[in-house]
Amino acid sequence: IKPDIVIHTTGPFQNQSYAVVEACIHEGCHYIDLADARHFVAGISRYDQQAKDKNILVVSGASSVPCLTAAVIDYYRPSFKTLDKVEYGISAAQHTNRGLATTSAVLSYVGKTFTTLIDGRQQPVYGWQDLHAEKYPQLGWRLFGNCDIADLELFPARYPELKTIRFSAGQEISFLHLALWLLSWFIRFGLISSLNRLAPYLLKLSFLFDFFGTGRSGFHMFLSGTDKDGKFRAKKFYIIARSGHGPNIPCMPAILLAQDLASETPPQTGARPCLDLINLERYSTALSGLDISIIKDDPNA
Repeated sequence: IKPDIVIHTTGPFQNQSYAVVEACIHEGCHYIDLADARHFVAGISRYDQQAKDKNILVVSGASSVPCLTAAVIDYYRPSFKTLDKVEYGISAAQHTNRGLATTSAVLSYVGKTFTTLIDGRQQPVYGWQDLHAEKYPQLGWRLFGNCDIADLELFPARYPELKTIRFSAGQEISFLHLALWLLSWFIRFGLISSLNRLAPYLLKLSFLFDFFGTGRSGFHMFLSGTDKDGKFRAKKFYIIARSGHGPNIPCMPAILLAQDLASETPPQTGARPCLDLINLERYSTALSGLDISIIKDDPNA
């Protein structure tokens, strides 16, 4: 069909090859995906020269992570002399249209070990563990656990002054979150090898609890370090999505990039993770027509 742009949304990307990327390069069409898989997104740069030779743009991770998360850090970074720590997470709404690919992606690392930057060195953590709660404006308390994403691979090099990077995710209904947390211990202790094969059944089971949920989801990021006078500084950033509009947030980078590529002059060529392509102002403006609120600290205050 000779497409101009291919937007790849068919996850999970955790164990996927680059076959679609290679097909797009062969056909000379632009490629964008919504992957959050750590090594898939980080490894896309291997195709940089091939994409440049074809005069196309190949982008992986055009989603909340790492596009939005990097945009938030970049927005606040000038207000710090040293940015030491970023802790952030996504709390999904129960009424979100959940799919098998997303469910499989999460289950692929539940109870499994992966590394993240803690206190200046890469340390092992376990998927969906380190159970903790955060209180959101408008949403109240939500539970969270560790998640493995591309940021954990990309950000230590992008922000070399960072000493700690922690990302977590959670479900709106505490019972469902705790149930998955309990299952993570069976994986960690080797009693179950993986939950992947149970993904279709767990997904269907989760819909039975929709009556107890809402269409409200949230994103938070807490940044801390020192200001230009050497004093402690901390900033908070929230996105609150209502009316089931949360899924628009991860979809937006691909839409914006497609608009850019549809113009007469593409913004650039090559293959890269979705970094430095969409800043926070543009991202926020694109969400302005939805039932979504952004609550943020002033970077200069």
